[in-house]
Amino acid sequence: MANLSRSDRRTAPSQGDFQYCPRCRTELALGVHGGRERLGCPKCGFVHWRNPVPVVGAIVERAGRVVLVHGVGRPPHWYGLVAGFLETAETPEECALREVKEELGLDATTGGFIGIYPFERLNQIIFIYHVLLSAGEITLAADELDDYKEMPIERIKPWPQGTGPGLRDWLATRGFHPQFADFGTPQD
Repeated sequence: MANLSRSDRRTAPSQGDFQYCPRCRTELALGVHGGRERLGCPKCGFVHWRNPVPVVGAIVERAGRVVLVHGVGRPPHWYGLVAGFLETAETPEECALREVKEELGLDATTGGFIGIYPFERLNQIIFIYHVLLSAGEITLAADELDDYKEMPIERIKPWPQGTGPGLRDWLATRGFHPQFADFGTPQD
């Protein structure tokens, strides 16, 4: 980030990968734009707004169990919700159903909208849905996932970031109030 010492950069808000203006190639400088501290170009006026990326997560339920998925290349205990990026002209609900079909190979129906959750570390805004998985054999999208677990609802341990708060809120609607566990805590 421009105009910041090395030690200041560790405490400054993350501004993504931009260091130079994409219009005129001038080094960006931290300033107040739109009432917030953001990177901007002192030469041409470009502002790196860095708005959050919309992501959708699905709490996939089947026969009283929640399907947790394991991403290719992730540490062994890192299981999470089916999730993906919202596509152009797609509603969040459509995205949830599409991601379930793509990642698990089965159709699903919407069980309800859970909520919207900020995930500041990755600059995402996450829409969480509860979906009901149709019968049939799960076929994982091999380019994204390498394993899954079907966990009894009462044994799920939500994590404190990303999709975890939505999972916790959904569990509360079912009468379960587990404490947060670190992401990657074995779900068994």
